Amino acid sequence: MFSFLLSLTVATITGPTSVVSYDLVRDYSGQTFFDGWDFFGSWDNLTLGDVWWLNRNDAFTQGLVHVNDAQRAVLKVDNVSNVPFNEKRASIRITTQEAYGVGSLWVLDAVHLPFGCSVGLARLLDEGDGRVARHRSIIITSTVRAAFTDEDAGEIDIMEGINLMTSNQMALHTLPGCTHTTPPNQMGITRENDCSEPSGCVVAETSPGSLGAPFAAAGGGVWAVQFDVAGVFMWFWGRANIPPSVIQATSTSPLDVSQWGPPSASYPSTSCNITQFFSAQNIVLDITLCGSWAGLPEQYTPACGSSGPTGICYNDNVVGPGARFDDAFFEINYLRAYTTGGVAPTPSAAPTAIGTALIVDGAATITATTNVQLTPTPVSRPNGGVPSDDDEPAGEVPNTSIAQPLQVPRISVLASLTALLLIALPSVTIARL
Repeated sequence: MFSFLLSLTVATITGPTSVVSYDLVRDYSGQTFFDGWDFFGSWDNLTLGDVWWLNRNDAFTQGLVHVNDAQRAVLKVDNVSNVPFNEKRASIRITTQEAYGVGSLWVLDAVHLPFGCSVGLARLLDEGDGRVARHRSIIITSTVRAAFTDEDAGEIDIMEGINLMTSNQMALHTLPGCTHTTPPNQMGITRENDCSEPSGCVVAETSPGSLGAPFAAAGGGVWAVQFDVAGVFMWFWGRANIPPSVIQATSTSPLDVSQWGPPSASYPSTSCNITQFFSAQNIVLDITLCGSWAGLPEQYTPACGSSGPTGICYNDNVVGPGARFDDAFFEINYLRAYTTGGVAPTPSAAPTAIGTALIVDGAATITATTNVQLTPTPVSRPNGGVPSDDDEPAGEVPNTSIAQPLQVPRISVLASLTALLLIALPSVTIARL
């Protein structure tokens, strides 16, 4: 049974809403940044990378996570140890203990992201229990756990990239039925429209310096993700182009999004019913090496094949001294989660404003409030889920492994009815009772 009720109201909307502010739910920053996260504590059975993700105690003891003198959170790959052949290198994967429902906004400010041969930014498709992610490496992503089920309900990829890539890509991953039709207010370039494809529905970033060495050289930047019944919208700004409202925001203040302009990636609900294909989101920070994307010969060889004597990702990178991973680290100013109790401010096609809650699809206009599940929900960890800090590692490390397809939950009757109503009504308001 859902913990909230959906109230559907037919209304006539004649103009844009004035509700443009999000309220802060959680601030991850400074000395308390690592509070509220679970450390994986296992070999990488999710992306098949050549790392061992440390538990909380080992991560701090070995210095792979800390808060530096600038009060920034650092998460890194072991760049000190000499790793023998057939062993894995220590790294970090952390997941928020709180999940954030529809109506959420996340903002990440970072000055450095991991990069280098064998290293990549990407997503994972499952929170554990032995089902293996399809492929990917370093993650800052939203991993979703369907309410009241043990299966995944969709995935939002905020960052994807491998090896020496300097431009980010974003994606959604869902069951068949969710598609992406490039809207006029999207700044990025659509690479794939079907969100059920293995790659997901991919949008490539066009702003310069969104990954790798150029990102670090420019002083980093900021990502923002709006997760709403109106759609999923993602922004990236280099350090020199961050909107004033983001610069002026504090660890306690609300956030005005009215002057953000068009997003890098825009996934409106007109072609993907968000409440049907997605549920509450957990945020994941992860670094892995090689694996079933960055380590594939067709992906690794063009950029990094000449970086070592064998041309093999594991042999030339993971094995031996760790100095090649000096750039394989996150350095984060803050990660903030927000919510709104008003009508969602949907991105506008105009270059300087959002300020509208209207989504126009032919003659139909849909508007929806987002005060559904306004407070963070605890992560459900059924038997076989992500190990806690005190758990034993999740199984024996295999010599070979085959990525499994994403398992996605059955959609509840209530969610299905809601999806039909969202399509059928001239306008819909969802309110918490």
